Amino acid sequence: MGSVAWKDRLDSLRLPSLAEMFGVDKPIIGMVHLWPLPGSPGYTGGGMKSILDHAVRDAEALLEGGVDGLIVENMWDLPYYVGDEVSVEAITAQAVAARTIADLADVPVGVNVIHNGWRAELAIAIAAGLDFIRVCILTGARLWDTGDLDRGCAADLLRRRKELGAEQIKLFADVDKKHSVPFPGLDLETHIEWTEFYRADALIISGRMTGDAPPLEKVRRAKAVATRPILMGSGTTADNIAEFLAFADGAIVGSSLKVGGIAENPVDIARVRRYMAAVREVRGQK
Repeated sequence: MGSVAWKDRLDSLRLPSLAEMFGVDKPIIGMVHLWPLPGSPGYTGGGMKSILDHAVRDAEALLEGGVDGLIVENMWDLPYYVGDEVSVEAITAQAVAARTIADLADVPVGVNVIHNGWRAELAIAIAAGLDFIRVCILTGARLWDTGDLDRGCAADLLRRRKELGAEQIKLFADVDKKHSVPFPGLDLETHIEWTEFYRADALIISGRMTGDAPPLEKVRRAKAVATRPILMGSGTTADNIAEFLAFADGAIVGSSLKVGGIAENPVDIARVRRYMAAVREVRGQK
């Protein structure tokens, strides 16, 4: 029996491998943590200039240090809204920042809107010409640290992505997402199976909160059942990245690359270079 055309088309949309997008094995995606955006409690006024200046400095430091990709995130818009509650002014500001970073970067760039702002992510990715989005809850159901019970967005997201002619934008989806706990009965293996079934291009494994590393056994368990690439989503450092990359296919990293390893500080180029030196050793590169 021959292939089925509609299924072949769906399969062709999936990223063949992380190397296909990033040009290297075990790619490292550096986080550009945006300062508080308009409307958030931490916003200090004065428009976008200081926000963009800080984002550009961090992005340039990450790129100079050798990362393979970037992701622009509204890290400091806390306490976070969930899903469609994310404000229009914050989305607009993040789109401006994302386009600014994309224009200066020669590596793939993605976006994350905390918590599970998939609709905003897709809009930003289209407006800014980005390559991927980080989807916090593609499938299943979870309780956020905000107290909101949230659910997967796969049905709406994939339909909207098609309607907007944006199926080139890839989906990097969290499983057992940090800052949340699963709906009772949802184990890691089941969540991976569901998330892969609903067309994720890569899976992200994280710890409990920002900057926390997951147990190595959790990453090993994920790799044992996953058919899609696994990315570390939190807690990696120059000292532990080698042991995580024994199972994971790459990493998203932010806090440990900052001055003093403190998330609100600027990116430290020396820390980035040390981290990437450890990664190159895993890759067998000089």
